[in-house]
This record gives sequence, C-alpha cells and structure tokens, in this order.
Amino acid sequence: MKTIYIVRHAKSSWEYTSIKDHDRPLKERGINDAHLLSKFLAKKISRPDVFISSSANRALHTSIIFCEKFGYPLANLQINKQLYSFSDGYLVKTVKALDDYFDSAIIFSHDHGINTFVNKFGDKPISHVPTCGIIGIKFKEKHWKNIKKGNTILFDYPKNHK
Repeated sequence: MKTIYIVRHAKSSWEYTSIKDHDRPLKERGINDAHLLSKFLAKKISRPDVFISSSANRALHTSIIFCEKFGYPLANLQINKQLYSFSDGYLVKTVKALDDYFDSAIIFSHDHGINTFVNKFGDKPISHVPTCGIIGIKFKEKHWKNIKKGNTILFDYPKNHK
C-alpha cells in the first residue's frame, strides 16, 4: 500500500508586482495557515517518508513549515523544479517515479495540477483545492509506478479550522 499527501501551497502575496511569479512569497495569512494545517496533519498522521516541493518560493516556504512541524530534516527535503507547473503531468511523473522504498510521501505543489491529479487518482470528486488544502490518497498497489484509482482518505483546508 502507498499513500500520497498533496498540499497546495499556502496563500501567497501579490503585493510585489515587480517579482516573477516563481518568486512570490507567502503572505502572513498563508504563513499562519501553513502552521495551522501542518500542526493538524502532524497530529493526524505518521510522518511521511519523503517530502518533495515545487521550487516556487510559496510552495517551498509552505513545505519548510510542514518539515518543521513533522521534525523532517530540511536537508532531506527534495526540491523538484518540474512541480512548478500548472499541469498534472509533472505531478503524475513525480509520484510514479517515487522510490518503492517509500510507503508514503507528501508533495507541495500548485492549483491546477493538484485538482486534476486528485480527481484522476482519488475516488471523491473535488472541484477546488483551496490554498494550503491537503488531500490524502491511499493506493492498493505496491509500486508507485503502477498506481491507479485510490481511496481519498483526507481532504482538509484552513477554513475548516477557524
């Protein structure tokens, strides 16, 4: 059995108009939401075996907060530039390429790719994953490369905790 947790990056700031999209930081609300949801998740599940983040500043900052809450070494955080894509293609490739040594993984990525992925591989339709939303999907397969439709075991987001 394999379990994937996918986290949409927390709320980012549009305050800085002169920076590239890739470099947009989290806004204060996003930082607070990441702390809130990472604390919730750390109480609910065992620490995933591997943490992987998009290279975008907002996803990376979100993943660092989760690493800290889970006690996951930052030196082991994998940064994947290809996850900075708004297509599910790179997310699917990333998940299917996971080492079978890992039974669970958490990936920090972006809106459209996540929505498409969870509706393709999860068993509960989700129309929109809010910022800092978390989806967990459990698969029966033993090998990541063979994953098919799994069971959506978690869908949560900040507004459920306020």
